[in-house]
Amino acid sequence: MQLKIMPKKKRLSAGRVPLILFLCQMISALEVPLDPKLLEDLVQPPTITQQSPKDYIIDPRENIVIQCEAKGKPPPSFSWTRNGTHFDIDKDPLVTMKPGSGTLIINIMNEGKAETYEGVYQCTARNDRGAAISNNIVVRPSRSPLWTKEKLEPITLRSGQALVLPCRPPIGLPPPIIFWMDNSFQRLPQSERVSQGLNGDLYFSNVLPEDTREDYICYARFNHTQTIQQKQPISVKVISVDELNDTIAANLSDTEFYGAKSNRERPPTFLTPEGNASNKEELRGNVLSLECIAEGLPTPLIYWIKEDGTLPVNRTFYRNFQKTLQIIQVSEADSGNYQCIAKNELGAIHHTISVTVKAAPYWIMAPQNLVLSPGEDGALICRANGNPKPRISWLSNGVPIEIAPDDPSRKIDVDTIIFSKVQERSSAVYQCNASNEYGYLLANAFVNVLAEPPRILTSANALYQVIANRPALLDCAFFGSPLPTIEWFKGAEGSALHEDSYVLHDNGTLEIPVAQKNSTGTYTCVARNKLGMAKNEVHLEIKDPTRIIKQPEYAVVQRGSTVSFECKVKHDHTLIPTVIWLKDNGELPNDGRFTVDQDHLVVTDVSDDDGGTYMCVANTSLDNVSASAVLSVVDVPNRPFDLELTDQLDKSVQLSWTPGDDNNSPITKFIIEYEDAMHEAGRWHHQTEVPGTQTTAQLKLSPYVNYSFRVMAENSLGRSLASEPSEQYLTKAAEPDKNPTTVEGLGSEPDNLVITWKPLSGFESNGPGLQYKVSWRQKDGDDEWTSVVVANVSKYIVSGTPTFVPYLIKVQALNDIGFAPEPAVVMGHSGEDLPMVAPGNVHVKVMNSTLAEVHWDPVPPKSIRGHLQGYRIYYWKTQGSSKRNRRHIEKKILTFQGSKTHGMLPGLEPFSHYTLNIRVVNGKGEGPASPDRVFETPEGVPSAPSSLKIINPTLDSLTLEWDPPSHPNGILTAYILKYQPINSTHELGPLVDLKIPANKTRWTLKNLNFSTRYKFYFYAQTAAGSGSQITEEGITTVDEAMASRQVDIATQGWFIGLMCAVALLILILLIVCFIRRNKGGKYPVKEKEDAHADPEIQPMKEDDGTFGEYSDAEDHKPLKKGSRTPSDRTVKKEDSDDSLVDYGEGVNGQFNEDGSFIGQYSGKKEKEPAEGNESSEAPSPVNAMNSFV
Repeated sequence: MQLKIMPKKKRLSAGRVPLILFLCQMISALEVPLDPKLLEDLVQPPTITQQSPKDYIIDPRENIVIQCEAKGKPPPSFSWTRNGTHFDIDKDPLVTMKPGSGTLIINIMNEGKAETYEGVYQCTARNDRGAAISNNIVVRPSRSPLWTKEKLEPITLRSGQALVLPCRPPIGLPPPIIFWMDNSFQRLPQSERVSQGLNGDLYFSNVLPEDTREDYICYARFNHTQTIQQKQPISVKVISVDELNDTIAANLSDTEFYGAKSNRERPPTFLTPEGNASNKEELRGNVLSLECIAEGLPTPLIYWIKEDGTLPVNRTFYRNFQKTLQIIQVSEADSGNYQCIAKNELGAIHHTISVTVKAAPYWIMAPQNLVLSPGEDGALICRANGNPKPRISWLSNGVPIEIAPDDPSRKIDVDTIIFSKVQERSSAVYQCNASNEYGYLLANAFVNVLAEPPRILTSANALYQVIANRPALLDCAFFGSPLPTIEWFKGAEGSALHEDSYVLHDNGTLEIPVAQKNSTGTYTCVARNKLGMAKNEVHLEIKDPTRIIKQPEYAVVQRGSTVSFECKVKHDHTLIPTVIWLKDNGELPNDGRFTVDQDHLVVTDVSDDDGGTYMCVANTSLDNVSASAVLSVVDVPNRPFDLELTDQLDKSVQLSWTPGDDNNSPITKFIIEYEDAMHEAGRWHHQTEVPGTQTTAQLKLSPYVNYSFRVMAENSLGRSLASEPSEQYLTKAAEPDKNPTTVEGLGSEPDNLVITWKPLSGFESNGPGLQYKVSWRQKDGDDEWTSVVVANVSKYIVSGTPTFVPYLIKVQALNDIGFAPEPAVVMGHSGEDLPMVAPGNVHVKVMNSTLAEVHWDPVPPKSIRGHLQGYRIYYWKTQGSSKRNRRHIEKKILTFQGSKTHGMLPGLEPFSHYTLNIRVVNGKGEGPASPDRVFETPEGVPSAPSSLKIINPTLDSLTLEWDPPSHPNGILTAYILKYQPINSTHELGPLVDLKIPANKTRWTLKNLNFSTRYKFYFYAQTAAGSGSQITEEGITTVDEAMASRQVDIATQGWFIGLMCAVALLILILLIVCFIRRNKGGKYPVKEKEDAHADPEIQPMKEDDGTFGEYSDAEDHKPLKKGSRTPSDRTVKKEDSDDSLVDYGEGVNGQFNEDGSFIGQYSGKKEKEPAEGNESSEAPSPVNAMNSFV
């Protein structure tokens, strides 16, 4: 059986013993735990833990240290071989071995030479369980030899030729690093034309005159000895074509000269490698470097392809201006043909490099340590690969296995040693060696045969505290040989825990995947093998997780303001959390502006440096949680700076600037302003705007302006301060490029023409001496232009012109340099005079009682003597048709624009006499009036009576008194009175109609019921129809005898109790109705419409004579008993033809979408007159009992 001890697993609680895995596998890495308790009596073969590299290059100026460290029980002893023979360190006073170690220290600082100790060393670590050996360590001192002295001749060549400067550094160990510099230790610049090859030579594809210098120096740096060796300087002189022509012109014919010139340009040829093809061999895992350098003129460019595949994307790199192709971590798959192509304008060539990738041995499966118990089986497997395939050989305790002591329990099968029924004497250290021509691999693996009863290494009664809903790992580190079996028990339960709810790891750990509160308790681990048993108890507690219930939130604040981040934490009551705040994963700045209380971080007077990520971290002994938020500090941009004017032309200049900090809010645009120091010093004008990504602007300029510019940046928060002004730039003077605008010609008098214009500004003048050339002539005449030059003014008056004649006008700007372009011609008129003729044929058509249409003939155009603005109608009311209503109304005016010949006169009063006349209007004023025309309006319906009062109430009568309508709008023919009683339940009784003569203002109604409320509807009539109505209510008086009996009843206790019960019931009903209304209950709209509609269509039950429902809302029409027709079965025209407005008091009479009145819910309540005081209090319960029984 094979024992495996696995490494520690990460645990949830601190301070616990190491967790060790024991797995029963034959081919995995094995390691006996070095627990102090276990190591007191547990033996282990040696294991090499540290050694020097195989190729060990040393600094000859320092002591030589050859490392060899090993572990084992008992501690191993060490010995060395040198060049294959025993190295007796006791005989060499310069050699010592480090105590408790196999490391050799060779002291050559004071005496001795490093070359004396050059050789191949191997270390052996041995105890009574076996011997482990190190690699063969080849020790060589580094070398940095000097350059051999040589005389270098100066090199002279003509421009365009190729050149190779050889370096040929001395052979050192390790090879040096090559670079080219001058005498000032400055690296020589390299490019596609000039570059250093892999061999250190400096290649020129073609030379130029600037390549001439005397100090081309190749340097070799030896890193091990930290020395730099220098080659003799090389002198290069490049002769230009012009110098060459001067030298040979006397000796060459023209044909020869041009022939020499044509040789300058040539197609590429390779400087390295030579020929069309070459081979390259590289080892697996190294860097493959392929190089092609070509000469030619123009300078060739290099391209690379792989003939039978593509270049690996993530491992391919181009160096030295694409002249070197590098592939890292090269493998056998990278073998193949690579082609480099050199190309210029005159041609292309290619070179094929055949790459073969070989491989030193590398592990497929290295042998692993075996820990077995007596009688068990096992195997050591050693598998490696390489190109060519490596050979496998075995050693036992450092001795080739062929000559090692025989062990009947082992059997060798090439790369595998099989062990069967091992005994304690089978313990040994085996070495596997895999080698080919490119290197070797050596691995030590021991076989340790042990017989040990189970031991539990975890501390007894360990306490584990775990956060709920997380995995809980309970350790049970153990050791034993044979490998013990592990079982877990919880509390007093008799059965072992199984993997349906738990995970039992091979290293003895019990995992509870999702620990809950009921997982709390005591757990027992039991380890058994054939040599014994051991057990251990551990305890588990489950804690509530720490949570951040209110996290900080992302904030964007302006510089100088205050920001607050909130972080509320909820945790297990047995754990004590600590909350810290971090900024950008570091501590908060030590600044008084940062304050932290229990739940908040507050930063006052925020600055730009405060922007970043703020994290709230809550820690307990078992868990930690964090939440973060980003603070962005924003502000308006900083002002731009470094303004510069370039490309200064007569009419343009380029302005460039450097933007200021955008303060975390991107700049959206730049605003450019200019100042004209010559004409408007100190006043800045808008020039243009450019996008926020642009830092230059091409500005158009005007002549004769002394410009300064400034720039402002703008972002979403606002605009920056203006930059400092740029330098001043004065543009040259030029003739004006524009003429005055808003040129007009209007006369102020009938005999003049006033020409006005908007003058040019100083900025627009383009030069000194700004003036205006004013020209005019009659439009319809043959006169030549009359011109005059005036100073920088805005008006010129031409006198002696005929009245209202069209003129052509133009105004041209000029200055000392010249004239502006030819101006546009505009038309104007000389002064206007009053019109001479009145409109004729005026006649009026009366449309209705308030509207009339007026027609007239236009006046002749010549008589207008100006711009026709329209016709103006003057009209006024002269007298009413009624003799008693005569009065004078002031005149009204209506103007009709343009050339209209008719118009409407609205808003006339009915039954009135009107007079009108018409006048034509121009810019100067009105012409004469037309003859007066008289017309009259027909009658209309009257307004409501001015007042209605109810006076002198008696038991059976009421007297009505009223004032006539304020606007009768005709001759009154009669008054109509309608009235009906109202009982105690607000139901309306039968409707009574009464016609009253028009000359009456008082009327007494008799034979009424006593103590009864009546509602009255009253309106006037003319021949045109009925007018608006006025309503009022009144009450007849009470009979004294009945009142006495009523008082007696009212004083009875039973009656008082009954009234209280009724009041309570009404209160309850009101509450229910209120609740229903709030819940969206519908009103009986149809019933309310019936109650407020025309009384002529009020539905009533004819059979029982009951009354319709009565409402206190404004009811301006009486309600009649019976059907929709009156009692005489006829429909009255004045009742049925009334406008719907009459039902809703004009604007208050509104309709819903279904046609029902909403005025009944929104109209005002009218006051009801009471007895004697014309108020309308409801009748008392006593009166109600005596009404309409």
